Amino acid sequence: MNDKFRIFHLAILLGGLTMLPLVKANEINQQTTVTLSAPVEVPGTVLPAGQYVFERADDPPSRNIVQIFNADQSQLITTVLAVPAYRPEPTADSVITLEERPNGSPEAIAKWFFAGESEGLQFVYHE
Repeated sequence: MNDKFRIFHLAILLGGLTMLPLVKANEINQQTTVTLSAPVEVPGTVLPAGQYVFERADDPPSRNIVQIFNADQSQLITTVLAVPAYRPEPTADSVITLEERPNGSPEAIAKWFFAGESEGLQFVYHE
């Protein structure tokens, strides 16, 4: 198996459910391929189950912008505003944390931490 393929956990902050997506990461723009087994909310949209590519914007002043593409990157699904997030210890794998939403809505991505880093991104939701 290629070194760039990794398994990481989508940890649920309040729900306790964990999904194990297959990850292929690019170190420069932190491009990460994520396979979702259930619908998940990101600011402005709900991603149905499937495979997506998450990527930080290449422009250094815009490093808090996440672009989400379909699996073959032929279509930009959405662009998400994020703010810096921190964790005490980096992990070997990328980690996406989810939070519950009310009224049976799909869980929402809260934070994305790239493998080996303590700094990540927290998605910004408008109420």
